[in-house]
Amino acid sequence: MTLTAVLTPLAEGGYVALNPETGSTTQGETIDEAMANLKEATELYLEEFPMESAGSSLLTTFNVTAHA
Repeated sequence: MTLTAVLTPLAEGGYVALNPETGSTTQGETIDEAMANLKEATELYLEEFPMESAGSSLLTTFNVTAHA
């Protein structure tokens, strides 16, 4: 099963990793560590709450006006 990972850098260092399909969220000091932690957290979630694959997710970006 192929799922989506969204990694966001933290100001203090490291990364937050999110799987939007399951809501699993974790973190790590490096991208590799964050991804390994996310894989483990998502596998544990899916053991408890199995889900059918509904196809591939579409990930895109958009711009908003920033206000100071």
